[in-house]
Amino acid sequence: MTDRTTNAEKYWQANLKLILGSLVVWALASYGCAILFRPLLSGIHIGGTDLGFWFAQQGSIIVFIILTFFYAWRMNKLDEEFGLQE
Repeated sequence: MTDRTTNAEKYWQANLKLILGSLVVWALASYGCAILFRPLLSGIHIGGTDLGFWFAQQGSIIVFIILTFFYAWRMNKLDEEFGLQE
């Protein structure tokens, strides 16, 4: 019983670490690049506009989609590590 509880706690800790990392990346992409660092990114042009505006309009959405697929892929790996795969 204790082994099973310890394994579940480790699985949950790994899951929380993955969620926290994903949220940090998402926050940096959406709030950081689009709002906080926009003056710094205004000199870099991509697709006819500056990088800060691009992150505000498209970049943060693209980063969010990539994070969704990354999270699913990484959770499948965690499931395999802890013997919880389907």
